[in-house]
Amino acid sequence: MTEESGLKDLIVCHTRISSISDDQLSYAGYNISVLMDNRASFEEVIYLLWNLHLPTQIELKHFKARLRANYAISDAVEQCILIQSRKHLHPMSVLRSTVSLLGVYNVHAEENSIEATYEQSIQLMAKMPTIIAAFARLRMGLSPIEPREDLSFAANFLYMLNGEEAADLEVEALNRALILHADHELNASTFAARVCASTLADIYSCVTTAIGTLKGPLHGGANERVFDMLKEIKELGDAQSYLQDKLDSQEKIMGFGHRVYKTQDPREKYLRFMAKELTVGTENEIWYKLSRDVEDYMKNAKGLIPNVDFYSATVYHVLGIDSSIFTLIFAMSRVSGWIAHIQEQQKNNRLIRPRSQYIGQSDLEYIPLERR
Repeated sequence: MTEESGLKDLIVCHTRISSISDDQLSYAGYNISVLMDNRASFEEVIYLLWNLHLPTQIELKHFKARLRANYAISDAVEQCILIQSRKHLHPMSVLRSTVSLLGVYNVHAEENSIEATYEQSIQLMAKMPTIIAAFARLRMGLSPIEPREDLSFAANFLYMLNGEEAADLEVEALNRALILHADHELNASTFAARVCASTLADIYSCVTTAIGTLKGPLHGGANERVFDMLKEIKELGDAQSYLQDKLDSQEKIMGFGHRVYKTQDPREKYLRFMAKELTVGTENEIWYKLSRDVEDYMKNAKGLIPNVDFYSATVYHVLGIDSSIFTLIFAMSRVSGWIAHIQEQQKNNRLIRPRSQYIGQSDLEYIPLERR
């Protein structure tokens, strides 16, 4: 292992939650294409990741009921979001602080039995969309909208965000995006969550750690920068010149290439399809067409493949989600995977404590302070 490896290809734990093999992604043994093609709900996938099997009809009914019963956030938490929204803080900082606050207000946060952890998991999962929708509206000067227990996870979020029930196609698009972002083996934020869990820290600390890791621009935020790029290309009116100038100056084109996938990102095609379905025949079709132009140019010029972030930018924009909170949507989905890994780590725990290789100087002579 070299200094520059970043632990590349180093196996550090065993998991039954998800796997990446031969450019294919699976959740608990189910290929992502199987879940997509059979129109699984996000709630089914959350259950799958946490329990390692798909729910029966009765199990799913009860699971949905538990989630929906915990959608609401307290007035104290909402007030905290309001205060933060007025300070022009980074959206991920607001999410990190608010999730941490949930742990402060939960009197059972320090309980670590399997049953207590599962109840905390339900509450965290259910309240994330309410927190994000409230923040999105408050920073625009709008009042938060109370969640509706009669709506699915995806439908409820779009309702709380936009103030009206979303069309079926919009709900389907978000549902699919949430499934595709739910887990991705041992990515940086998931690894950070497992390291935190291995110390026997509470689940709120673990998820806060993961959010802090996702905030870093080398992990989260790529789809936000994809849409910024599309806006710049639209203003310039020439995708080829824009991209070639970026490549000539050795700047990274966002939404292309992947640390693990080499020939295709298996998630990308579903988001490309939803981007087309949502925009065809509308004024937003320009974003899909620009995306296709960029994809074609990057394939021909650099042989690079689009990743999951590329078309999700257009999907989120059309759903009424401001690009500044794209990474919050990522977190709203990925928390399902973080929680699954936290639970798995806790059930068969061993403190994660790797070693480092010292490469500095040694055997140096101490020089008294008065001689330095």
